[in-house]
Amino acid sequence: MNRTSDQDDRRRRLRELVTSKGFVRTADLAAQFGVSVMTVHRDLDALQAQGWLRKVRGGASSLPSTQFHGSVGERMTTMAQTKQRLARAAAGDLAPGQVVMLDDSTTCLSLTQHLAEQTPITVITNSLPAVTALAREPGVALIALGGTYFPAYDAFMGVHTAHSVESFRADVLFMSTTAVTGGRCYHMSPETVQVKRAMMASAARRVLIIDHTKFANQGLYALAPLTDFDLVVVDDAAPATEVRRLRDSGVRVRVVT
Repeated sequence: MNRTSDQDDRRRRLRELVTSKGFVRTADLAAQFGVSVMTVHRDLDALQAQGWLRKVRGGASSLPSTQFHGSVGERMTTMAQTKQRLARAAAGDLAPGQVVMLDDSTTCLSLTQHLAEQTPITVITNSLPAVTALAREPGVALIALGGTYFPAYDAFMGVHTAHSVESFRADVLFMSTTAVTGGRCYHMSPETVQVKRAMMASAARRVLIIDHTKFANQGLYALAPLTDFDLVVVDDAAPATEVRRLRDSGVRVRVVT
């Protein structure tokens, strides 16, 4: 087995160990895998960038927090009813014949349930669950964006995906974000930011869909100010001060009850 294969195998087993236990100390990981603490830190950095876990003081955790938001399965069950309400409200802006771009968020995945009501329609997405949901939907012309597959996000990310986006022009983009701080969107993955920026540049109209928990989350990489969106859709549990601040800065906000 070559060095790259050894590394891939170790990171896979490390990821599985952290996932199964919830938290593992860095020193214990180094001892278990027979590598240096620095090697473990590099492994954890790589796995955190892919969205599998989060580094914490002294080790690694797979438990959701304000900065790490868990696997796709965990995110699908978080705020599920609120996401459905937001998606239903956002779907009111759809019209037959449009070219619609969807990001990889579980919030926008809920929109796939409403697209059949607006056919014929063209959908462009990097989300594998969205592709699966729409693959056999009559009246939906589906364009899947390729690139590097990130299992933790169940989506295609990175430079090749961003370049794929640049080949298209959409009437409207629906997207969500990990966190909103100071009127700006943030994410934990630079690959996510790269693709979403390309999507924003390729869409004539941009709609951001966020539930109220996004205002309490944190992210590392800045994506864009909310003033770059034509519409921000939030639920009625969003902090009133935040909604007022956004409106005062010129953001068009729709509050869904």
